[in-house]
Amino acid sequence: MVELSAATIVAVNNLSLKPGQEQFLAPVSYGTAATVMNPQTTWQRVVLDGDEVVAFVSANFDNDAPEEHFRCVLWRINVDADAQGQGVGRFAVDNLITEARKRGFDHVNVIYESGEGGPEAFFQRVGFTPVGETEYGEVIAEIRFDS
Repeated sequence: MVELSAATIVAVNNLSLKPGQEQFLAPVSYGTAATVMNPQTTWQRVVLDGDEVVAFVSANFDNDAPEEHFRCVLWRINVDADAQGQGVGRFAVDNLITEARKRGFDHVNVIYESGEGGPEAFFQRVGFTPVGETEYGEVIAEIRFDS
């Protein structure tokens, strides 16, 4: 994994999705804009297969966030359609957990919309467990680990 950069952002914008996944994912520009708005707390990485970008992950680490589920949160994970099912997403989540541990957290949250073709099955496969709901009906899930 490498940090998101000017050299990789175009490839991130060109990651493909499987049919139906676009309804569960905001445009990449929303996720990359977080770095500009919160550079001290935003963590954004790309997963490379050789020189090719195959995934993008964006998280936030903010001990001062007013709501607990925003203190250590996976905001976005986007794995290219051709790389899905090959362990790329799990690799990205494992790296996020490693970073969260380094920063003293004991869990990572994720917030997602449930639905046919959505990310719920993936999040459950990698260890996230639903723990609540946002006021908008989105699922709040967490994965716990030793810090």
